[in-house]
Parts: sequence; C-alpha cells; structure tokens
Amino acid sequence: MAGPSAHLTFHDNKPMAIDYPALMALEIPDRRCSYGDRETMLYALGTGFGTDPMDTRELRFVHEDGLQAVPTMATVIGWDRSWIPRTGIHWPLVVHGDQTLRLHRPLPPAADVVTSARVAEVLDKGADKGALLRIETSARDARTGDPLWTTSTGFFARGDGGFSAGIDKGPHFHPIPERAPDAVLDAPTQPNQALLYRLSGDRNPLHAVPAAADAAGFPRPILHGLCTYGFACRAVLHAFCGLDAARIAAFDARFSSPLYPGETIRVEMWQDGATVSFRARCVERDKVVLDNGRALLVR
Repeated sequence: MAGPSAHLTFHDNKPMAIDYPALMALEIPDRRCSYGDRETMLYALGTGFGTDPMDTRELRFVHEDGLQAVPTMATVIGWDRSWIPRTGIHWPLVVHGDQTLRLHRPLPPAADVVTSARVAEVLDKGADKGALLRIETSARDARTGDPLWTTSTGFFARGDGGFSAGIDKGPHFHPIPERAPDAVLDAPTQPNQALLYRLSGDRNPLHAVPAAADAAGFPRPILHGLCTYGFACRAVLHAFCGLDAARIAAFDARFSSPLYPGETIRVEMWQDGATVSFRARCVERDKVVLDNGRALLVR
C-alpha cells in the first residue's frame, strides 16, 4: 500500500535460470509502510464491496464511518516484488498458485506496519511444468511490535522448471466436502475489475496489458487470483459472519484457473463448526477458479 510500488516491466527476454541455493539464501529487506481509510476502502471496492450502493450493510467496508477492513486486505499491505529480478524467475509467466492467511488480531482499518518476508521453499515441477516459489511474510505493528498477520504465498513460475534433478509433488490442500453447499453467493465482476484491483498493489502487466497477457498464453488480461480470493472472503462474511470482519481468523485457497474481468464469480460454501470450506467458479464457463478454500471463524 503506501510507499513505493514495484513496477516490473514486461519484456520478451527470459532472465537467467533459477539458482536454487542463491534463491533460498535470498535476503529480502524488511519493509515499513502505512495505510489508512483510503487504501482500506479502495481494496474493498476492488473486491466487490459496494457494488450495490443501496446495500447499507456493506457501507462499513466502503465508508469511513465505523470502517472495517476486509481481512484479506492483509495480503496486499506492503506489497513488494522489487526483489523478483534477483531470483532469475521469468515474471511475465508467473501466476498465483495458492494463498494462506493467519490473522493474529482483527485487521485494523489504518496502521503503520513492518513486514518481513523470506523464501520458504522452491519446488521443481519439471522442465515442461514450471516451479513453485513459496514466500512467507509476517507483519507487525511498527510502534508496538505486536504481531498482526502471517501469510504464505505460492507463486507458480510456469517458465522456470527443470533446475533440479528431482521432481517435487508440492503441498496438500484442504478438501472440499462432497455434500451440497450450505450457502451459495453469486457476484459479478466488472470489465475493469483488474484495473481497479491493481491499485491495491499488484502491478503485474499480465492483469492490465493485452500484449503481456497474449505472451503469457491468455487471450486477454486475467483477473488477479487475490481479487477472486477477496470476493470469496466477501461471500463468507455475508453467509456466516454477519459482515463482522473480526470473525475471520484464517483464510486459505488454491488458485485453480484464471477468471476474466466481467465474468461472474459463484462462491459455494460449507460450514463444519468453526471451519468454512469454499470454492469459487466462473458461472459463464462453469469452471472452478478458486478451490480447496478454508476459512477459520472465531466467535
């Protein structure tokens, strides 16, 4: 959020290959940033809140009076990929693979924070399949040092496999119940949804520049996986939390297929005690775009 953004320029030349030992030893500087009500409301608008301006229930996320922060906004605060060029990863071919979030306290609508990131693992999926890069990030209050949240982000680098002799299978994900969902919520996205959402941090040209999307194998710019993730959080807040953001303590998902801005997201949800399982599909193409979702609720 506040602070300089990492602008990664799209280019056709593939950088150097992944150096596994160097990547695991990569030092990523701590990052201090601030955000306020403007950033909090902008993120909410980018993830579907306020679509109906007459829905007064959602005003708590898009208006400064009694403002709440959407819990998943934690994944974009302090967004910084300025260190990516040092990894040897071909960024234009990178897509988001999965995301976990642990909130140590409700996300404040404004704060000064310090984030610390590290490369947690790199998995080689094979020369023809790519690699999985996992980044762990923790955030703490810049004034008190109190922990705020921890994230684990899996990036799928489609052009960077084959750097090791072995093939890694990758992580296991939360299973979705086989019964009918307990709740379903449909939410349309706007044709300019990615252009709005990218203002919260992720400036990857794959989501904005048609030439970049075409070079990556997509017919047009795709929506950020984390934007769909935010839409899913909105659905869980509506269905099981009474739109009380403090109810969500964890939020995990796997990004299974791209969604295009303008398509409709259908979030299917199952509640088992404090756990809400969820997945999201594109209504128009009946394609699952977000899978293996798990939200942990608190009273």
